[in-house]
Amino acid sequence: MKYLLMIYGDEAAYPTMSQAEIGAMIAEYAVFAKDAAQRGVLLGGESLEPTHTATTLRVRNGKTLITDGPYAETKEQFGGYYLLDCKDLDEALQMAAKIPDARQGAVEVRQIKVWNG
Repeated sequence: MKYLLMIYGDEAAYPTMSQAEIGAMIAEYAVFAKDAAQRGVLLGGESLEPTHTATTLRVRNGKTLITDGPYAETKEQFGGYYLLDCKDLDEALQMAAKIPDARQGAVEVRQIKVWNG
């Protein structure tokens, strides 16, 4: 079963981190990715640019509305994801618990919908 692990964190915290702290976090992410790949569950993953670079698009009554910035103002921002192929939700949750930002932010785990038809 495929699961999307969406990583949420407070973007405002990153500029306050030292280079050593940032380096340590990047190293932890590398360990996570290597572990997931060795287990054969890693299908992909990416980090996102900060929310101030986002553009939001809506179509209402046939008109396209484009605004700068994220969809919603939140305390934690969507910063990246991993796509994993796990045997079940328990395995996906075990993997999510290893993501470094889970300690300060949150990791939302959602199964990829399989469309029949």
